[in-house]
Amino acid sequence: QVQLVESGGGLVQAGGSLKLSCAASGRTFSSHAMGWFRQESGKEREFVAAMSRLGTSTSYAVSVKGRFTISRDYAKKTVYLQMNSLKPEDTATYYCAARYTTTGNYYITVAGYDYWGQGTQVTVSS
Repeated sequence: QVQLVESGGGLVQAGGSLKLSCAASGRTFSSHAMGWFRQESGKEREFVAAMSRLGTSTSYAVSVKGRFTISRDYAKKTVYLQMNSLKPEDTATYYCAARYTTTGNYYITVAGYDYWGQGTQVTVSS
């Protein structure tokens, strides 16, 4: 079992930056691929970024590539999402996700993950 707790959301002006954190419980953090998703009210949850369990591979949604960076700290059992050059369309609830795996893959679909955090709200004002 893995429990995920996100933090770092808030209100920011367009062009600004935020860094989201996702703290994971358990002893097998390095056995889990990690991902970030976001969801606007009334819309489906969408992929933002993903990282393989050992951090050797990453993937980003086209809409955030070049602006967002996913990273992880194994000692702190935490995955981060650095968000720069934020736009109003980035406004959403952001969710952290984890999937147990023995491969070097990352996962970009909601169905690909076993565990989810409670979400943290990001609001970008114009």
